[in-house]
Amino acid sequence: MRLGSGAFAATCVVIEVLGVALFLRGFFPAPVRSSSRAQHRAGPPAPEPLAGASSNWTKLPPPLFSKVVIMLIDALRDDFVFGSKGVKFMPYTTYLVEKGASHSFVAEAKPPTVTMPRIKALMTGSLPGFVDIIRNLNSPAVLEDNVLTQAKAAGKRIILYGDETWVKLFPEHFVEYDGTTSFFVSDYTEVDDNVTRHLDSVLQRGDWEVLILHYLGLDHIGHTSGPSSPLVGRKLSEMDSILMKTHAALLAQERGTHLPNLLVLCGDHGMSETGGHGASSMEEVNTALILISSAFERKPGDVRHPVHVQQTDLAATLAIGLGLPIPKHSVGSLLFPVVQGKAMREQLRFLHLNTVQLSKLLQENVPSYKKEPGFEQFKMSEKLHGNWIRLYLEENNSEVLFNLGTKVRRQYLDALRTLSLTLSRQVAQYNIYSMVVGTVVVLEVLALLLLSVPRALSSRAQLDVPLWSPVSSLLFYLMLLVLLAVHVTVCTSAENSCYFCSLSWLAAGGVMTLISALLCAVVSALTEMSVDAKRLRTNLGHSKSRWSELELLILLGTLGHAASLGASSFVEEEHQTWYFLVSTLCLALCHEVYRTCFLGADGEPQCCLHADGRCDSAEPALQDRNPGCDVLELGQAHKSPVSLDALRGRDRWLVLASPWLTLACCRLLRTLNQTGVQGAHRPGLGHWLTSSDHKAALSVLAALSLSVILALVQRRCSPASKVAMALGLLGVYCYRAAIGNVLFPWQQGNKDISKLA
Repeated sequence: MRLGSGAFAATCVVIEVLGVALFLRGFFPAPVRSSSRAQHRAGPPAPEPLAGASSNWTKLPPPLFSKVVIMLIDALRDDFVFGSKGVKFMPYTTYLVEKGASHSFVAEAKPPTVTMPRIKALMTGSLPGFVDIIRNLNSPAVLEDNVLTQAKAAGKRIILYGDETWVKLFPEHFVEYDGTTSFFVSDYTEVDDNVTRHLDSVLQRGDWEVLILHYLGLDHIGHTSGPSSPLVGRKLSEMDSILMKTHAALLAQERGTHLPNLLVLCGDHGMSETGGHGASSMEEVNTALILISSAFERKPGDVRHPVHVQQTDLAATLAIGLGLPIPKHSVGSLLFPVVQGKAMREQLRFLHLNTVQLSKLLQENVPSYKKEPGFEQFKMSEKLHGNWIRLYLEENNSEVLFNLGTKVRRQYLDALRTLSLTLSRQVAQYNIYSMVVGTVVVLEVLALLLLSVPRALSSRAQLDVPLWSPVSSLLFYLMLLVLLAVHVTVCTSAENSCYFCSLSWLAAGGVMTLISALLCAVVSALTEMSVDAKRLRTNLGHSKSRWSELELLILLGTLGHAASLGASSFVEEEHQTWYFLVSTLCLALCHEVYRTCFLGADGEPQCCLHADGRCDSAEPALQDRNPGCDVLELGQAHKSPVSLDALRGRDRWLVLASPWLTLACCRLLRTLNQTGVQGAHRPGLGHWLTSSDHKAALSVLAALSLSVILALVQRRCSPASKVAMALGLLGVYCYRAAIGNVLFPWQQGNKDISKLA
């Protein structure tokens, strides 16, 4: 089979896309979804187990709270509230946590820890995927079932002040909103003031049931200054005063209602030691979650320590608190302390609704759901619950009733925990088989491209793939049979659902045929390349060309760096690998330059440099030769030498000193900007220069650097280009001075800068 260069390239691209698609389908598993298409209207709730005609508990329980205020502080790490900073800067919140009517939790946010996926997790109870990192830049509307959609369908009025991401995710859900942008990270004052300015008026009104306040200032401070910045303490104090004002207003409104109000203080994600977020470090995934309500009054001596929960648990809790159906796609469980003060029958009713919802989700996403421990625990709990209901209807109060109710409650809580964990693992489980098939296809295409490049680059190139020869045909059919046998074995023995196994046999067989054909093409190209190489060696005889030491070093360094990216520790500290490789390369280059200049290509002493630039021969036999030095060559056997005399004065010494200058600059850069997870918090020269006390030194260094750039570039420029370059560099300095990074010569200190700001 012969293919032209265009057809060959197009075929490779199509097959490569197919392989990448298979790999991504396995790497980004399908989220747990309900098969129900109803988004805004839920089906009838599950009745109490074995509820007789005398029982009227077949409807949703009434709401537990009259109003709910969600105060979301972006990047609210758990230790900002429960640690020393909380004690120092958030005294009112600390009082509520330790002695007030509240329940405290450390909510774990699953990666990716960025704002948009976290908001979806809080409202839907589902686990967003890594593809939502890209969607975070332009958030599409949420189509999944969620708390806000259920609240709107129930006629509840929702108000939002804060991050405009909510408006993009839930359009037409808010009767009133004022969105703020989250991408001006240098603004940590006005972005929060635009939220707080609405509080006094909205808290005095009674025309809403859900109020969402999303503050971005703390996250912006983290991005610009890090968690150790003194600005963090001031922002936490500001948030504490806002919480106190909101809580006092909610308590005042309760006097005229029969239901208490609920204030939720939470964070969407944490903050790393460098101030960023998005990964899975403990500082990034652990967030504070506090539920505050007069319904949670504690008795004297009642100590409540923060309990570790999942962030997805908030969706089910808010739904129960507002008297709404739990979102269909939620994998979270009810935060039981919220309903712990209710009667036993109500507690069991809430737990039963949550376990029924999770069990339905399990049945729709796990084929072997009957074998799952969580489903078995649910069935046992439901059976015990039915027995408790019959006993309750017969005699309303007895010790047997209480003991059985406690047992049913404990069984429900165990089932909830197991079901939630099973569904969460289903979302995070990679489809290894699809990933392996996609990787094999991609690697085969890459190998075929690499082996065919010398011929495929020609305009008349043709690739000969002898699929119809006896050897290739035998290899093709043997490989196809083996792959089909592997496919049958994997698909019949897999416990969980697999995307590649769910394909039709025609599609799966086509992919296996493609893999077998690609293998034959790779073997054919390898065979032809080895024959050509053997023929070339025979024609040229013994070749003296070989790779130089620098070329080997660059190749090994590149391969080593690529291999190091397979470990997360090396990814986080990738700069250390670059520091080592650059330093090693500079030393090897220095050795190569000096050996070539002073010893010559054959390793014998060739010339000696004097201060006046003369190069004297070291041996009389070399006097008739051109006293040259191959200063810049990497492979001496196939490159013409460059005479040292051709490099006059400063240029010659610059060549010899360049490796050492590069090493010095690299060392300076290491101290200029500390980076990486382990070293970003350490003080460096960059911290010293950017501090307000050393702004004059930074100004001098900036002006000197811009002057050096102008001096190096202007020599080969026309007069007009020189003027344009000078004005451009001057504009750079003026911009930095205008935003307060550096000083103008006539400015005395930071006071003038503050006036400009």
